[in-house]
Amino acid sequence: MHRRSFLTKATVGAAAAGGTTLAAPVFAQDSPTVTWRLASSFPRSADAIYSGGEAVAKYVSEATGGKFTIRAFPAGEIVPALQVLDSVQNGTIECGHSASYYYYGKDPTLSFDAAVPFGLNTRQMNAWMRHGDGLKLLREVFKKYNVVNFPCGYTGTQMGGWFRKEIKSVEDLKGLKFRVSAFAGAVLSRLGVVPQQIAGGDIYPALEKGTIDAAEWIGPYDDEKLGFHKVAKNYYYPGWWEGTLQVSLYVNQDAYNKLPKHYQAALDQACAAATNDMIAKYDAENPAALRRLVSQGAQLRAFPKPVMDACYAEANKLYAEMSAKSPEFKKRSMTAWWRSAATSCRGSA
Repeated sequence: MHRRSFLTKATVGAAAAGGTTLAAPVFAQDSPTVTWRLASSFPRSADAIYSGGEAVAKYVSEATGGKFTIRAFPAGEIVPALQVLDSVQNGTIECGHSASYYYYGKDPTLSFDAAVPFGLNTRQMNAWMRHGDGLKLLREVFKKYNVVNFPCGYTGTQMGGWFRKEIKSVEDLKGLKFRVSAFAGAVLSRLGVVPQQIAGGDIYPALEKGTIDAAEWIGPYDDEKLGFHKVAKNYYYPGWWEGTLQVSLYVNQDAYNKLPKHYQAALDQACAAATNDMIAKYDAENPAALRRLVSQGAQLRAFPKPVMDACYAEANKLYAEMSAKSPEFKKRSMTAWWRSAATSCRGSA
């Protein structure tokens, strides 16, 4: 008893004198200080979509007591907007916040991580990624680029864009210089459109100067902020190429592997929270923004049915051609999975 009492008093005494002899908690021992940089493909002015990266940084820091910090940078500040994937791959930065269809030219299969023409809406995409094979299949693709991808935001169904002139027929698409995502551009080019891939912050001046005839960005809230209604009045819907846009966090595989497991878990949960934040903000802000745009002279128009039918037909032809050429592309067809799920639901009803 005397020995135990002596040891207890000695330990307490040492702690009171400076605490250096007491072992730190296991969690603290496994919590190194980690500092990362995050490059976004989006301008700060598009706050709803840009804030996804900032939200991840905030939640990760809070979950780790400030031990794991990520500093977010807007498009172009440390990395060009459309080079985020390359910069994460080669380790120039540890992570990036981007839309995977920007890299269609690198591999069209990457677009399944973002949006494809006549693809899934937000709830369907979320189901495919989290309870279908989506995340597993796409991580197989990103592994080739030394990247771990995390869903990190949804925009909801997007608008069809701003046009200087009305689109009344398929004929009106011919020769149209249209800023649009690459996969949608591949479909539209079959109908005579001249697609242009331009980063978000550069769209307005291109539309204002007449370098392009039309542009799509995201939806009412973001479009209002960038002022497209001031230079092109015809506002079309739907954005059939984006039933939703899934934005992703890219993490360099080597940097990710160095993280303690609880930091990896914090990052995963931070992305999930940021995803919920983003779609909630769009759902809250878009209706009022659309009303304001119309009150300021925007002419809300639906694409004519013949135009929609022609785009749908060409999209299906393109899918068939790409699937025939690439087993990797065909393997990741989200549409096939969703049709199977919908059939199962009908069968059990």
